[in-house]
Amino acid sequence: MYTGIVQTVAPIKSITRHDGYTTFFIELPERLMVDLQIGASVNVEGVCLSVTSMDGPIVTFDAMDATLERTNLGVLKTGDSVNIERSAKPTDENGGHNIAGHIATIAELVGAKMEMPGAHIRFRVPEDWAKYVFKRGYLAVNGASLTVAEAEGDEFTINLIPETLRQTTFPRYKPGDALNIEVDHQTMVMVDVVERTLERLMMKRT
Repeated sequence: MYTGIVQTVAPIKSITRHDGYTTFFIELPERLMVDLQIGASVNVEGVCLSVTSMDGPIVTFDAMDATLERTNLGVLKTGDSVNIERSAKPTDENGGHNIAGHIATIAELVGAKMEMPGAHIRFRVPEDWAKYVFKRGYLAVNGASLTVAEAEGDEFTINLIPETLRQTTFPRYKPGDALNIEVDHQTMVMVDVVERTLERLMMKRT
């Protein structure tokens, strides 16, 4: 599990394409290398990936083609940077919310202001996922725990503070780009239960 508090923005040093999967070579800072082991789970731009090798500060992660198709990892290139968070320990302070690194959907960035005051991102999610996003609700966007400021149909706005701009990859995104979205699991369960309950009640009445 992760907290959604991005620990660093790390550069992709190289990318190697294979048959069925892709290997990302990412340079991590020394503080995030402490006790890191092969097989450890790391949140990379919101996606839970496993460490496959380590060579000094260069850590590799493999992503299957299916993962690339369902997230924005497929459009990354050498030189890009990614949000990184090591998996959380039970004793760690959770300043965000519990996230799993399992992307629900990708959203289209439809508007953005990356300077203060008034920094924000506005994005559109597929209709099937819009029902899980609420004003003042939590989302993980590219692995960052954020709160929805405004909701209108399938479009949502999240305000960004200076620290978020400094500590994440959001400033490099522009309208038309894809964002990785993980909805709050408890919210998803609640919405699904309510929907199924209402459907059963309507069927009884008919």
